[in-house]
Amino acid sequence: MILKQYYLGCLAHASYLLGDEASATAIVVDPQRDIEQYLADAERFGLQIRHVFLTHFHADFIAGHLELRDRCGATIHLGRRAEAEYTFSPMADGDMLQFSDLRLQILETPGHTIESISILVFDLEKSPSTPHAVLTGDTLFIGDVGRPDLRASLGWTADDLGARLYDSLHNKLLALPDDTLIYPAHGAGSLCGKQLSSDTVSTLGDQRRMNYALQPMPKEDFIRLVTTDQPDAPQYFAYDAILNTRERVTLDSNLEKVLQPVALDEVIRLGDSGAHLLDVRDAAEFARGHLAGSINIGLGGQYATWVGTLLDRLKPIVIIAEPGREQEAALRLGRIGFDYVRGYLNEGMAALAERPDLVWPTERVSATMVAAELLSDDPPLVLDIRNPREWEAKRIPESLNIPLNHLEKRLAELPRGRRIAVYCAGGYRSSIATSILHQNGITDLIEMAGGLAAWDAAKLPVVSGT
Repeated sequence: MILKQYYLGCLAHASYLLGDEASATAIVVDPQRDIEQYLADAERFGLQIRHVFLTHFHADFIAGHLELRDRCGATIHLGRRAEAEYTFSPMADGDMLQFSDLRLQILETPGHTIESISILVFDLEKSPSTPHAVLTGDTLFIGDVGRPDLRASLGWTADDLGARLYDSLHNKLLALPDDTLIYPAHGAGSLCGKQLSSDTVSTLGDQRRMNYALQPMPKEDFIRLVTTDQPDAPQYFAYDAILNTRERVTLDSNLEKVLQPVALDEVIRLGDSGAHLLDVRDAAEFARGHLAGSINIGLGGQYATWVGTLLDRLKPIVIIAEPGREQEAALRLGRIGFDYVRGYLNEGMAALAERPDLVWPTERVSATMVAAELLSDDPPLVLDIRNPREWEAKRIPESLNIPLNHLEKRLAELPRGRRIAVYCAGGYRSSIATSILHQNGITDLIEMAGGLAAWDAAKLPVVSGT
């Protein structure tokens, strides 16, 4: 038996390849949309990918089930409560796929979604009766459980799904042996829960002891616990959940269409017509000079998640990248279904060499320089664009907190006649924020390089609490 985990850090997403060498069969669970790694490993192990499972209709990424179906002829398996446009094999509680040395058995575990399933994995060489592992999708995470509030737009209340989640955990998953390995679909950084661990595998026994949501409590208390204080869900989540139910264009087909160079004059025209001019370079490079009106969401951070949070998927996107990184930028947009890409700026920022009038810089300074300005007779307003939990834990004194995902809606709270110093945790989100402020005519800005980490390193004062 083969069990390999693939972890995609930028989306905090885990997928799996299961293999039975004796029958040369591979099964892929919760694949990302770019599937080359699964194909390469299947070939290396001497396997054929014959089955692909989705534990549920994911909201935070587009799964690669259609890509594996079209490339390998793999059968798609979904929970029996699923409804989809494409042909699939519905899997009910107790259903099994059995091979020479591997057996998969389905547990219906609704709660995060109504169609959610978990997959018991039996290594038949070790034990035909005791599961080696369980792939829990978004039902049970390491350190957390799946949030039940993401299907409100589809007719399910958080309380109803929360009650089902409690039953799934207590009647199905917690009934398994303590040494069963837990392999979830997400880790720390995912917005599908609120306290996910950075660990990507655990045992049920450890989770029984350490996971706050698995501690003994009445169902009503559990529902209250898992439906409060959840992070804001990005606007693209509902779109992706629905798109995962539909027949759609595959990633390779779309990339072939959208990876086209676009001349500067056409990029300007598209921007004037409402297209997103998406600069994916590092924050320091963006600060040195960028195309007027562009937004900086760098490839070095949670690029796809922030694109899906801040950009309108109905508007076309033009990519501005260092030459050679355009494909990566478009591929990672494709992972969340942002396929409406019109191309990329031909030659990148070099295309602006003769148009300095279109190049905007951002004043990016050190933490000590910000601190010095705060002691001046006319100090800037300090804008903290981290989330409220981060702000309450530690912040620069007298800073104003407007989380990045709310910034554009709350611009009226910012003074127009006062200099603004923007910071985040490490400098990634602050670059996004300054580009949004620039787009909206707020240009008397300084961005603090290195964020609060640099402020701390300089031993400058901080406060905490509400």
